[in-house]
Amino acid sequence: MSGPANMNAKREEPKRCGWCLKDALYMDYHDREWGIPSRDDQHLLEHLILETFQAGLSWYTILRKRENFREAFAQFDASRIAVFTEEDVHRLMNDMGIIRNRQKIMAAINNARQFIRIKAEHGSFSDYMWQFTGNKILTNSPRSLSNLAATSKESDAMSKQLKADGFKFVGSTTCYAFMQAVGMVNDHLVDCWKK
Repeated sequence: MSGPANMNAKREEPKRCGWCLKDALYMDYHDREWGIPSRDDQHLLEHLILETFQAGLSWYTILRKRENFREAFAQFDASRIAVFTEEDVHRLMNDMGIIRNRQKIMAAINNARQFIRIKAEHGSFSDYMWQFTGNKILTNSPRSLSNLAATSKESDAMSKQLKADGFKFVGSTTCYAFMQAVGMVNDHLVDCWKK
């Protein structure tokens, strides 16, 4: 029964995966992007580059700097990143808005070049990446954060192939985080509203 007494009732927040509860930015990312299947090549490249920068750091650190990364890396336009010069590397190494790691910066430039080549060979980067899940979404049902995997046989295969194809900073853990982010793997906890 609705009435004045119910009008003041506090609206309950939906149940979310525990890793995203730090702040509104994290919750918004969880609700609007993480785990939603993407087949957009540029979006996939953005996540691949961001995940390589995350190696050894928290995703939250990268997420807070995401807009800076977009600005620094030409909106993740592969054709522009691929022609970055030593002058661009110097600029990026002095950009306090991103992670200033020379190896990761060089890897991002290299990976943009490989992305262009793979896209030409396979018709799309999406087709190339989604082959590792058989073009399907792999759905897990973790009950708690401690049940979340860090790698899988699919991320192992992706990592091995990406490395063979000249990509850098693409270990299995990075590949698995990428797969979660772009919805190749659904790892929302069983009690999460996004499940």
